[in-house]
Amino acid sequence: MNILFYRYGSICEPDIIATFQELGHTVMEITEEITNKGISAQESIRIVSDFLMDHPMDFVFSINFFPVLSEVCNIFKLRYLCWVVDSPVMELYTKSIQNPYNRVFLFDHVLYQEFSPFNPERVFHLPLAANVKAKDEVIFAASDEQRKRFAADISFVGSLYTEKCPYDRLDHPPDYLNGYLDAIMQAQKKIYGYYFIEKVLTDEMVEEFKAHFPHFYTYPAESFLTDKITLSQLYIGNKITAMERIETMQALSQNFSTVIYTASDTSGLPKLINKGLAKSLTEMPIIFHESKINLNTTSKAIRSGLPLRIWDILGSGGFVLSNYQEEIPLFLTIGQHLDIYSSMEELVDKCQYYLAHDKERMEIAENGYEEVRAKHTYAIRISEMLSMAFSV
Repeated sequence: MNILFYRYGSICEPDIIATFQELGHTVMEITEEITNKGISAQESIRIVSDFLMDHPMDFVFSINFFPVLSEVCNIFKLRYLCWVVDSPVMELYTKSIQNPYNRVFLFDHVLYQEFSPFNPERVFHLPLAANVKAKDEVIFAASDEQRKRFAADISFVGSLYTEKCPYDRLDHPPDYLNGYLDAIMQAQKKIYGYYFIEKVLTDEMVEEFKAHFPHFYTYPAESFLTDKITLSQLYIGNKITAMERIETMQALSQNFSTVIYTASDTSGLPKLINKGLAKSLTEMPIIFHESKINLNTTSKAIRSGLPLRIWDILGSGGFVLSNYQEEIPLFLTIGQHLDIYSSMEELVDKCQYYLAHDKERMEIAENGYEEVRAKHTYAIRISEMLSMAFSV
C-alpha cells in the first residue's frame, strides 16, 4: 500500500516508517511540522490536500490525532489512521473524532473506553511496541567505551515535568482551594493504577481555579472537551507527575548512584547525576542495556497503558522497574518480565534487592526481552493495526 506519513518529530516515527517498509509498503512523508511547530491549520490543510491531489494514497498516517488530517481525509474519502502514543492529547476531544474515515488507535485502554463511544467500530485499543531489531544492531555495534560510558546502577531517561507544569501559573488561589488541590494531589501521587482526580473536582472548584489561572486552556474549535477534563489531565496530571518524579529522584539519589538523562533542571537534586539529553535511536538502547536498573515512572495522565519507555527498555534487553499500571499484567508477567513498585519505600527496597541479586535481575531482563521480541514488535502491532483498520 501507498502511505502518506504526516510527521511532527515523535521519537517512534522512524521505527514505524521502517516497519511499514519492511512489511512491503511505500511510505511518503510530509515533514513541515518537524521544523515549523507554529504551522497553521490552514497551511497544513493546503500542504496535505495538494499532496493528495498529485499522489494517490491508500491511507494517511500520523502519530497522535490531527483534526486537520481527519477533515482532509474525510473530504478525500480516504482512511486516516493514527496511533496515539501520548496522554493527554487534547485534540482527541474535537468533533473531528467522529469522522467516518478515522481509524484511531489508542495505547491506553481507559482512553479507548472514553473515546470509543464517539465513533464506535472506528476507535481501537492498541498497545505500543519496540523495534527490537534496530536496538539489537545499536547494542551489538556499541564500543567498549560506549558501554562503559552509559553503564549505571540506576538510570532514568525522561523529563522531570517541571518544565511541563503550567499548573505553577496558578495565581494567589484562596487557601481552601490551594489546600484541597494539594491534598488530592498528594493522595493521587501515592496511588498507582487508578486516576481519580476528575471524580473529586466539583464545578465550583474548576471555576475557582480558572478565576486564578491566566489563559486557561480552551480548544480553539468545536469539541467535547470540558474544563474539568482540562484541569484534571493537563494541569493537575502534569503537576502530580512533576511532584512524583522529583520525590522519586530524591529518594533514589540519596540511597544509590542514580543517573538521569534529561534537559530538566536538576539543581535541586545535588546527588542526582544528570548526563543531559540522550539520542533516542543511537544512545538510549545502550543506556537501557547497560544500566542495572532502568526506572519507569509513568506520567499520571497515562491512566492505564504502558508508556513507550517500558517497551523500549525491554526491547533493548534492559531490566525494568516500573510503577504499577493496570495494563501491565495484560501483556507482561510481573516478576518474570519486569518488576513493579507501589510506593517510594518499596521502590527503594527493590532497588536495594536487585542491585544485590545480579543473576535474578539479568534473568528477568532476558525474559522480558524474549517476550517483547516474540509478541510485541512493531511488525506485529502494525499488522494488527492494518487488519483492524481495513476490516471496517
